[in-house]
Amino acid sequence: MTTATRSEFDQGIALTRHPDEAGRYDAELGTGWQIGGGVNGGLLLAVAGHALSLEHEQHPDPVSISGYYLSASTPGPATVRTEVLRAGRGLSTGTASLSQDGVERLRVVASHGDLAAADGEVRTSATPPQLPPPDQCIGVEHAPKQLIEQAALLERFDLRLDPATVGWALGQPSGQGRIQGWFRLRDGREPDPLLLLLVADALPPVTFDLGMPGWAPTVELTVHLRARPVPGWLRVVHATRNLAGGYFEEDAEIWDEAGRLVAQSRQLARVPRAD
Repeated sequence: MTTATRSEFDQGIALTRHPDEAGRYDAELGTGWQIGGGVNGGLLLAVAGHALSLEHEQHPDPVSISGYYLSASTPGPATVRTEVLRAGRGLSTGTASLSQDGVERLRVVASHGDLAAADGEVRTSATPPQLPPPDQCIGVEHAPKQLIEQAALLERFDLRLDPATVGWALGQPSGQGRIQGWFRLRDGREPDPLLLLLVADALPPVTFDLGMPGWAPTVELTVHLRARPVPGWLRVVHATRNLAGGYFEEDAEIWDEAGRLVAQSRQLARVPRAD
């Protein structure tokens, strides 16, 4: 089974079911999704989540998914092997392992459901971030050249950052550890649950706002999905409250055009090296 569309994201997470091995899928990780020394962690999580969606036919959407990054992925062929641990009425749970040349890159545990069938009740004290309109925010075309050189995936995004959180690009980080802005794909593909897994790891690391530029490799990333997003822009905020022992946590919220908090995530990442 092959999945592919004109969208670069759909091509990036496309899978071919192996004819002779149950639960195995073959993928091709593209050069356009690199950041720092490897392929973006959110894209890898979306690849694994996609494989599990294909295994859980009645439960197409990741509801809770955690990925542990064991080694850096590089562009090229990859293999995803899945195992269904439980197929329930409302949720199915499984694992996925993404490897290259026999080396495991990512191990995932996830529960999948059907977000379209979820109860519509919402009780929350969370409020969406207050942002200037997208046309008053800072686009990728204004990003420092060295950032684009480290993050080819930014060229796939229409990312508009809040001017109040981009002082780091001018050598004036706020020290608050917060970056927020508007997100959509440059080719116009509308958001869905699998795309939210990418968006959870799409903004520059919040360590930039702490005056610590450079690649911040993800150790673990967990995403909780609450609803299927409506078409349009996504509002995204990344923030950290604690950096210690060479690691920091990064919390993210993703809001859709309807003002719904559609996903939350937390990741543990390594502090960028001083060089």
